Amino acid sequence: MDFDTASADARRGDEVSLIGESPAFLEVLEQVSRVAPLNRPVLVIGERGTGKELVAARIHFLSARWDQAFVKLNCAALAESILESELFGHEAGSFTGATRQRKGRFELADEGTLFLDELASTSGNVQEKVLRVIEYGEFDRVGGSKPVRVDTRIIGATNEDLPQLADEGRFRADLLDRLAFDVITLPPLRHRPEDILPLAEHFARRMAAEMSLELFPGFDRAARSKLQEYPWPGNVRELKNVVERAVYRVGQSDDPISEIQFDPFDSPFRPGQPEAAPRESAVPSGPLDMKETVKEFEIQLLRDAMEQCKFNQRKAAEYLGLTYHQLRGYLRKYELLEQ
Repeated sequence: MDFDTASADARRGDEVSLIGESPAFLEVLEQVSRVAPLNRPVLVIGERGTGKELVAARIHFLSARWDQAFVKLNCAALAESILESELFGHEAGSFTGATRQRKGRFELADEGTLFLDELASTSGNVQEKVLRVIEYGEFDRVGGSKPVRVDTRIIGATNEDLPQLADEGRFRADLLDRLAFDVITLPPLRHRPEDILPLAEHFARRMAAEMSLELFPGFDRAARSKLQEYPWPGNVRELKNVVERAVYRVGQSDDPISEIQFDPFDSPFRPGQPEAAPRESAVPSGPLDMKETVKEFEIQLLRDAMEQCKFNQRKAAEYLGLTYHQLRGYLRKYELLEQ
């Protein structure tokens, strides 16, 4: 299995950039600057998408280990048996398929930094071995009998409440004590409202450059309001996806971006969505008022289309084969805009 490392080139790229002006975010950067030079473990805590890996990379590149390897591993992505081999390596013949000796992540990060994401998902056996590395600077490869010494700084990350897990016996309290020399808790994006638009513009400009667009025309007032009012459960990662999708869909245009779609699966034709029951109509007997009958039919058709499209006027217009402005004209004609 391949391993992930961050090189000096990554320091110059946007993937390790951290953008923000809010007090909560600036406090995090200050804490990172203080702890980075110290040769101590660090825990980075935060919701998904808050940038835990970016903070870990910043700690590494601000430390004296900046020119050594920055090795990453998502502990939740591997079964325990594989995770142990990935972390500590194995000797030839230690298990079926182990035809040669292999170094683990701790050795690959020797004199550098090892970032362990989703640390809370590890088993007690793996936690015990990680604790030994922190305390004694050595470990045994899988199938080995000779200790391997390393000088590896550990940065752990999780979105779990580790003290609570320790109280419940689901995480080693002694390992938590050693890892928590300093704990950096990242604020969710909803608590960084000042940072939403600067981040959105950064991602938009980068997407425009990737698409070789001549310019990024910006967001109009309505789009900016939508971006700032949305709660962002997926945090910065979700913001990046939403903004890049908006730039991609508008393409080459001199008009500011006005459409923001938060849920790309939102569609009246989404599988599993209940469909409106077909309306049965009957032509009444007797003389008809042609104009009044057509008016009632158009009103009902407009109402049905708006309900079918969850009152999204652009989707309703497309559903009816109209332009957005034509639909708006009908809604005004029949005084349906406020309903």
